[in-house]
Amino acid sequence: MTTMERTAEMTGAPGRPFVCEAPNEQAEQEGVFDNLKYLAVGTLFGIVFVKGEVISWFRIQEMFRLSAFHMYGVIGTAVVVGMVSIFLIKKFDLKTLAGESVVIRDKTFNQGQIYGGLIFGLGWALTGACPGPLFAQIGAGYSAVGVTLVSAVTGTWLYGLLRERLPH
Repeated sequence: MTTMERTAEMTGAPGRPFVCEAPNEQAEQEGVFDNLKYLAVGTLFGIVFVKGEVISWFRIQEMFRLSAFHMYGVIGTAVVVGMVSIFLIKKFDLKTLAGESVVIRDKTFNQGQIYGGLIFGLGWALTGACPGPLFAQIGAGYSAVGVTLVSAVTGTWLYGLLRERLPH
């Protein structure tokens, strides 16, 4: 099956491309060497996760059992930093490193987000990993987390396959 046929099957419209809800409007493609900055930031992010015990299964269990503030402090700090960052990006019309405008589209709420959030939270509680810490755990040598990675990729693939039949 060609990409166009798959697209037509997903959208129900032959010849029409699938419209992404969050399109990448980047003007220029980045090369391999340009992506080294992302590797550096990702590596730093992983080190901070390991040192801050954010990838610790025990810390995550403490959070879900409401027996420690550590993870709530980390998540709360991330929310505040995100809010301030978005405010500053909008207020000062900040540009990307490539000089492009940052476009932040309004989001719409739908019923599927409740189900998705519940499934995500259940998986997080059971495995002790969400997408960010998942890769940091693998990088730290916790090889059993490979099962969680395969499960996450499979779940993402299944969502893509069943997307049109799910409540949105």
